[in-house]
Amino acid sequence: MTALVVAASVLVGVSLGVLGGGGSILTVPILVHLAGQDPKEAIATSLFVVGVTSLVALAPHARARRVRWRTGLVLGAFSMAGAYAGGRAAALVPGTALLVAFALMMLATAFAMLRGPRQGREPKARRGGPKPWHIAVEGLAVGAVTGFVGSGGGFLVVPVLVLLGGLRMSAAVGTSLLVIAMNSFAGLAGHLSGATLDPWLALTVTGAAVAGSLAGARLAGRVPQDGLRTAFGWFVVVMGAFVLARELDPAVWTHPATWAVPGTAVGAWAVRRVWSRTLATARE
Repeated sequence: MTALVVAASVLVGVSLGVLGGGGSILTVPILVHLAGQDPKEAIATSLFVVGVTSLVALAPHARARRVRWRTGLVLGAFSMAGAYAGGRAAALVPGTALLVAFALMMLATAFAMLRGPRQGREPKARRGGPKPWHIAVEGLAVGAVTGFVGSGGGFLVVPVLVLLGGLRMSAAVGTSLLVIAMNSFAGLAGHLSGATLDPWLALTVTGAAVAGSLAGARLAGRVPQDGLRTAFGWFVVVMGAFVLARELDPAVWTHPATWAVPGTAVGAWAVRRVWSRTLATARE
């Protein structure tokens, strides 16, 4: 079983190195379903793995001058407060509820990856620079979410840095690693109030993930990014659905409300797509 955990951790690192994010969302399911850890211990271990791997991945971005230290440290300071609070709050929540929340975060991550940048354009930064209270609120919110469910939250941090920090996408990706590392260690401190780490397992998974991320970084320019991101996004969808199926009571799946919410969301998305295409056709 240890060999399987190591192999899966290497794949997580490879995905991080190639895609620049997303792989850490798989660490908790690996630790729970392959390593047999308790959900709370798995989330704490995941935060340690994500924190160390982010620091290692930060180095090449820093050498390439793609890290905006002041912006990252300011946002990271507020995020750390939220992450610590989220980690402490997680100690009061049953492990099953944490896994369900984590599975929902996986599905949100997959949606963000599958959706991708609209028409290949970067979001426009707000004019006049970010307001301090905007940074504080966004930092606390992002930190609370990542600290609670044990995810690095890169897909949340990057848009905040672009929209509020006014950074270009390349700088936002590099700076996000600094924020993610700060979030992860603060969230870990909060989780340690109600969970413990298995040092050997944590170091083994971290070493494998770091090795995979370094290998993935070398492949980044040789692999079609769009196709890989789409494939990985659907893989995360499958994993998220698997975790939900394992953790939710069978009666939940037969309740009408369970299917009404996603059905409404899919219907609204389909209507929006049809309406957008109709408007585009009319303009032509």
